Amino acid sequence: VSVSWRPSAEFAGNVYRGEGIVPASPQDVWECIKPVAAGLRTKWDQNVKDFEVVEAVSDTVSICRTTTPSAFMKVISPREFVDVVLMRQYEDGTMLSAATNVEHPLCPPQPKFVRGFNYPCGCFCIPLPGEPDRTQLLSFFQTDLGGYLPQTVVDSFFPASIAGFYSNLTKAVKTLKA
Repeated sequence: VSVSWRPSAEFAGNVYRGEGIVPASPQDVWECIKPVAAGLRTKWDQNVKDFEVVEAVSDTVSICRTTTPSAFMKVISPREFVDVVLMRQYEDGTMLSAATNVEHPLCPPQPKFVRGFNYPCGCFCIPLPGEPDRTQLLSFFQTDLGGYLPQTVVDSFFPASIAGFYSNLTKAVKTLKA
């Protein structure tokens, strides 16, 4: 797994890029990461406590609310994010989930959560030609965690969190085959 970052053009934080090869088919990887109600992500991703579809705009676009548990030895309080999410499959078999923050009348800020904001972000599940049981996963995150966290805390948290995402995803796809 490779994790890199640079200053975001969207806000005063960084855009993070994660890239790695997951030892599973693109369909199995997608099954684990796709942003749908009752999906697998809440079961394996330690940074996703709950995920709900607030409104299905179409079969490929929805408004979603994601909550996260406290993190980084509870230095980071639980967060909530409200995003418009697009899912798409391309002719070459690549699957995409892209999102950005949005306000929605059915999702006012909740008192037990700090409202965070995802700026344009997403994950690409890219088939590897001739390797049906391996997937290139390319992810981009540019998240303003909100609240009063020093940028140094955020910068310390994100790279390890992204590496953990890939590690936990690899374990999750293995359970699909079991």
